[in-house]
Amino acid sequence: MIDTNSSTRQPREDYTTSEGLRALLHRLHHAGARAWEHDRVAAELAAFAAEKYAALARKHGLDPWEAASAAFDVMRTRSAREAIDPWAVVTRGVQVTCIAEERGQGLLCATHQARRPHISAFHDPERFADRENPLADYHPAFHVVDRYPIIEDDDPNTARDTDTARRAIDRAITLFTTLGWPESTAREAIEHVCSAVARIGSRQSAYELLRRDKHARALLDLPAASWSSLLHVLLGHPHPAYRATSTGRGILLRLLVGETLPTLLSDDDLVMVVAMSAPTHGNAR
Repeated sequence: MIDTNSSTRQPREDYTTSEGLRALLHRLHHAGARAWEHDRVAAELAAFAAEKYAALARKHGLDPWEAASAAFDVMRTRSAREAIDPWAVVTRGVQVTCIAEERGQGLLCATHQARRPHISAFHDPERFADRENPLADYHPAFHVVDRYPIIEDDDPNTARDTDTARRAIDRAITLFTTLGWPESTAREAIEHVCSAVARIGSRQSAYELLRRDKHARALLDLPAASWSSLLHVLLGHPHPAYRATSTGRGILLRLLVGETLPTLLSDDDLVMVVAMSAPTHGNAR
């Protein structure tokens, strides 16, 4: 008996070789833009790339899927499809992206900026606290005691400011728990953010540091989407276009300047962001 299925069954595409990868990239290119999203072999290729470049990603302090994403970007280019050795082109592209991402994290700038030679030539920024001999300890320009007298702990103004800050933190926690966040998760995450702001002294600097702090996010057991939304809501959107808006100020500042919890809960956009970013919604990590 003749197996009728054998005549229609297509041979497996061996994308592990340069010839096979080139053939697959041409097929996906001609299949249209959505082929990468729905093609089974494309999904297998993405998993293969994540495994193939996992060591390279870890070398630069990245997640293997960040390397796979970089490989995906290269594979969609004409140079990769038409290269004599497509895998060599993809590997080099992933390597360059990983280096740029690592430099971007070190320089506290975007990856596309870190690719530019005149920017990547700068050394990584240092915190004074990380130096063996902190500059602030001996350079007069960084001494603030003469200009700003130290206020004793029992000063009523200090106590009042502390109470105001504590109330703002408690109301922020209440806002998040009211909108579906687990109480313990919200408390730990918000207090961690507030501690970073108090330590660094700048909302913008704290935001840039915290958004890259994968260790803190892992300890808090928060999905990436929830962590990002929490930072936006608490500290304000970092883009200059939002600076003068409620979105740009963040709820911590809004609470400190006198806005109430009912006022915040009447902000439909704010409520939507907090509710939809709750970890219980099953956000992908």
